[in-house]
Amino acid sequence: MWRVPLSVFSHRARLLRAAVACAVLLALAGYLAAQLLTGGVGPPRCVVRANGEDVRLSPEQTVNAATIEAVAASRGLPERAVTIALATALQESGLRTIRHGDRDSQGLFQQRPSQGWGSVRQIRDPVYAAGRFYDDLVRMPGYSRLPLTVAAQRVQRSGFPQAYAKHETEAVVLTGALTGRSGAALSCPGPPDDGQAGDPARVRASLKREFGSETEARPASAGHGGGKQAAPSPHTVVVPVPKAAAPGRAGQRGWEIAHWAVAHSDELRIERVSYGEREWNARNSAAGWRPAKGISGAEVRIVTMR
Repeated sequence: MWRVPLSVFSHRARLLRAAVACAVLLALAGYLAAQLLTGGVGPPRCVVRANGEDVRLSPEQTVNAATIEAVAASRGLPERAVTIALATALQESGLRTIRHGDRDSQGLFQQRPSQGWGSVRQIRDPVYAAGRFYDDLVRMPGYSRLPLTVAAQRVQRSGFPQAYAKHETEAVVLTGALTGRSGAALSCPGPPDDGQAGDPARVRASLKREFGSETEARPASAGHGGGKQAAPSPHTVVVPVPKAAAPGRAGQRGWEIAHWAVAHSDELRIERVSYGEREWNARNSAAGWRPAKGISGAEVRIVTMR
């Protein structure tokens, strides 16, 4: 009886293993390519595209970044203050409200109750934490002209002061979008379509708390032309954009509010945001800000889920 040499079986086994390995590698390459095309590995991300740069953050990170910017806006602080604060929070907490930092430190900036930054409850509030950071920053003469690492370190007194520098480019891109200087630059996945309604009153309260009492937000009128005869639209919040003395500043303020609303879309159950002939829709958030006719540049319209 003729027998097949063992070397033949060994050769076939090697070929089979090589074929399986190639198939696994091809599948992995296809998966990674698909992930790159659809926005990256893991859960959906908010995306900022400005000045040829892309920054991707989770909805939680984006909410906190927008809050840091809004608190600066409420105080009339320059963009440089926002960039310093964002880079600091990226390093200290990854733009998350942490509860387990170094020693007793808490929140976005790892502020310590034992060092007089406030109570644990206060420090875990992003509005309070950002305000306390800015309190110390603005006491520093000429902070906006200092290197970012120097300004951040004088507030934080960190053991690793040079670590803030690696976040500066990302912070600059975020600042451009969140201040509204880069229009239609921020898009988020928005809330899930699970039937849970949003609360316009909560949107108005959040706007006032973060941007300050001077920010006017009111229910929209369902009728045309406004006036006493027009019934309020219960799911829509209108934020008028005041005319600005500086050229282009009114448009920047509009985008500042519009991007804030998109950043908070998951938290506040916001379905659509409209401004300046552009509209963002949570049901098609992958398309970003799409052209839309009849959208005024004099106001930002925010529509909550029904």
